[in-house]
Amino acid sequence: MNQVRPSEQMRGLGVVQHGAPVLAESARASALPAERDAVERVVEQLFSAMERIGQMHPFAKGMGLAAPQIAIARAAAVVQPPDSVALAIVLLNPRITGRSDVEDEQFEGCLSFFDVCGLVPRSLRVAVETATPEGQVLTTTYDRGLPR
Repeated sequence: MNQVRPSEQMRGLGVVQHGAPVLAESARASALPAERDAVERVVEQLFSAMERIGQMHPFAKGMGLAAPQIAIARAAAVVQPPDSVALAIVLLNPRITGRSDVEDEQFEGCLSFFDVCGLVPRSLRVAVETATPEGQVLTTTYDRGLPR
């Protein structure tokens, strides 16, 4: 019996895998609010992909997906925290502006390197600058598991 590798399952769900050129390129920031309609379509595609992925692989610790992972070279991502009741976090033009020196190291995986899992150190607090679809710039601080 021929088993399908987990990375091939992800590829079948529309998640590009290690080696895809879009993963090595810098994602393009969006000019907001001028490109609002295009950005909203990207965010819809991210949510759609996360729904497909979640049906095949429930992630108890939450899930994050960036636009390049679905072959869109835009600086946008969606994070679904582990608490399924919590609202998803939409990050447009995200940029880390600060981080704590205190780190935590845990095993984690990546949807685009789905055959690999490893110990990854992460700051326990990060400040992230993002934009709203209207073009307003916001800075939000995330603690504990959310920076992961």
